[in-house]
Amino acid sequence: MRILCIADIHGHLAPLQQVLAFGKMQGCTLVLAAGDLCFPGAEPLQTWKALMTVRAHCVQGVSDRALAVVDPDDLSAWDAQQEQRIERLRRTQQELGDVILERLQRLPTIFRMTLEDGGELLLVHGSPSDPSTAITHDMTDEEILPLLDDEGASVVVCGGGHVPFERQVESTRIVCAGSVGESPTPGVIHAAILDTSSAGVQVRIVQLVIGEKP
Repeated sequence: MRILCIADIHGHLAPLQQVLAFGKMQGCTLVLAAGDLCFPGAEPLQTWKALMTVRAHCVQGVSDRALAVVDPDDLSAWDAQQEQRIERLRRTQQELGDVILERLQRLPTIFRMTLEDGGELLLVHGSPSDPSTAITHDMTDEEILPLLDDEGASVVVCGGGHVPFERQVESTRIVCAGSVGESPTPGVIHAAILDTSSAGVQVRIVQLVIGEKP
């Protein structure tokens, strides 16, 4: 199986469409989306629809839960930027509507799948022990191990940190898919492609230039 792993789309439709098209060209038959799907970008509804069209397996990110449960009227702004963000939250909720907000609230924090080699893959936003705490590229093994929460998974696919990486920590292979919509490198889309078989898992970190044809 060839799997496209994406994360942190944040409501930016164009880079999502580009990376989904790339994944299709690469022969990916499954899409895993590691949370932070629809906010604060300008196309939350179309982003959600694009993910549903490809039947992506999605987990709940921090901003997904905020969209579902936070009332903008309960928030106070301390500057103009914060006021704009609160207003963006309100408009995103209005655009998505109650049905999709309910679906965001019900998204799982962990998605599990059994791999061909008998191992288990976990899809999370931040980490298995805490969806809001990201496993990042600059952490030591000692910092990462408690975040794995003794799940025993052979592969953990995550987002949250926006910087893509792949590394082995004891018996667990960690794959951070980076960010589709808000990469720290301007104009760049990050993702990961996993090739799984009875022989194991191969990982390829993908970097695309926004708007560039393959």
